[in-house]
Amino acid sequence: MKFDIVTLFPELIDIYTKNGIIGRAVENSLFNIGYANLRDYSEDKHKKVDDYPYGGGPGMLIKPEPMFNALDAIKKDNSYIIYLSPKGSLFNQNKAKELSKKEHIVLIAGHYEGIDQRIIDRYVDEEISMGDYVLTSGELPALMLIDAVGRLLPGVLGCDESSVEESHSGSLLEYPQYTRPEKYKDMEVPEILLSGHHKNIEEWRLYKAIEITLKRRPDMIKDSSIIEKYNKLSVKYK
Repeated sequence: MKFDIVTLFPELIDIYTKNGIIGRAVENSLFNIGYANLRDYSEDKHKKVDDYPYGGGPGMLIKPEPMFNALDAIKKDNSYIIYLSPKGSLFNQNKAKELSKKEHIVLIAGHYEGIDQRIIDRYVDEEISMGDYVLTSGELPALMLIDAVGRLLPGVLGCDESSVEESHSGSLLEYPQYTRPEKYKDMEVPEILLSGHHKNIEEWRLYKAIEITLKRRPDMIKDSSIIEKYNKLSVKYK
């Protein structure tokens, strides 16, 4: 798989692709991350890429000319073009899994008040929002998407199972986890995790996962059988 980002700040992409798990994955050619500096595709002598919106209003918009040039240069027949926008559909783990099947993802990192609608009409396959908030630029959302999708690709985490049993992989948030020492500053690891009784540990983890999800993200629970399981486990583990 390859990711390309159309950006005004390529230095942010460079920092990301050279560090951490994703940096190692790129170094090991598990996938590739490239970018197109939008100013390189401006035909303006001052490399200007934005202008005032027709009809008035605050802020500036990315002009169609440099973006058309950039996208024409990097897109291929198998490209899937995404515009990171607060107006897009909300990104989640299921969308990450869906995108992990693509061969080439092009991400448009928005700036200012947005981009000319003609760019969206001509090129964009999907608009995606990373949350119900607004940022100053689209580089961080683009990198967040690459991180979420890239870690699902074979070999990136080193152990593919670790991307399966985690928060947002199913309909529940992840259960609490502990490591050594057993006691630290009068706080102890739950006794059940030290018992070696795998069935009880699995039940306890399920109970805690449902409990946390009910408190923090009840909207994720759409199956009534989960509540029934929780009520039964509450008798044993509450």
